[in-house]
Amino acid sequence: MARVTNAIGETLDDLQPLLWDQHCCLPLRPDADVGHLLRFQEIGGSFVSVNVGYAPNDADSTLRILESFRRQLATDQRFLLAGSAADVVTAQATGRLAVAFDLEDANPLDGRLDMVERYHRLGVRTLVPTYNYRNAAGSGCMDAEDEGLTAYGRAMVREMNRVGIVADGSHSSIRTGLELCEVSTGPVIYSHTCMRSVWEHERNITDEQARACAATGGVIGISGVGVFLGPNDISLDALLRHLEYAIELVGPDHVGIGTDYPFDIDDFNRELTENAELFPESYTRWGPIRFVEPETLSPLAAVLADRGYPDEAITGILGGNFLRVARQAWNPEAQNSPSAG
Repeated sequence: MARVTNAIGETLDDLQPLLWDQHCCLPLRPDADVGHLLRFQEIGGSFVSVNVGYAPNDADSTLRILESFRRQLATDQRFLLAGSAADVVTAQATGRLAVAFDLEDANPLDGRLDMVERYHRLGVRTLVPTYNYRNAAGSGCMDAEDEGLTAYGRAMVREMNRVGIVADGSHSSIRTGLELCEVSTGPVIYSHTCMRSVWEHERNITDEQARACAATGGVIGISGVGVFLGPNDISLDALLRHLEYAIELVGPDHVGIGTDYPFDIDDFNRELTENAELFPESYTRWGPIRFVEPETLSPLAAVLADRGYPDEAITGILGGNFLRVARQAWNPEAQNSPSAG
């Protein structure tokens, strides 16, 4: 690809061939094998964000998982723990897979705002305030009554902005997502979601949410979860329907990929059964949930090119847009890195 500049004036030639997945999952156990992530590297992936805790996890269990994942990654030369956007570019240049972490829910904070900075030091770079249902931070996408962010949730977002953790509206209610964009002084993302105008599901976001996210400079990561794409549809065409709708709505500078792929699908199904209260009928009506495999993304650049998208847009969608957010938000004072944890 030629040297190009995006709509924000940022040179993108150093990004190629960057492929960035803003959210995927390993089993939430210290004995989970991070080596599964290399499936993403095999298709040219340069970065993945791995979930390390959600609503059922408290701080102790989340920190044990983080300790194990970090230890495994640090001792395997095929990986690079990414504390900064520059680390991702370094991993890309050296043929390694950069990895950072994310949290899906405020519960792993144990109600303590000081935990935000601790998680940042340990490599967490995005955080979802609520997982489907209301908690101390705000309302979730499955709540019958949408009350938005709480005072604690607003204080948490301000602390996230301060230390360099990006606010993520996935799993949150419409109002919570919109208020994230009002409160945050940095870009807000939806790391793994789909478009409600394409397929009606509570986990998918409205056009209003998408526009508010883009207005912060944020990015919408289109998910590969079959029940969010359609009736448990995991075809590339289904993913493209949501991707292209989002591009048309907010522009190619604000769209990316967040597969939500669980590298152990049997473990995911156990999680679904053991925490059934978090997963209503809209998750299960189509039978066992199916997922777009990482390998499905291999032809994505070529498919987008065939559909007439310019190199600049393709580079951004595949990873450059999320890299832009990382450059802007991960290290606001350049004072922290995972190695400091």
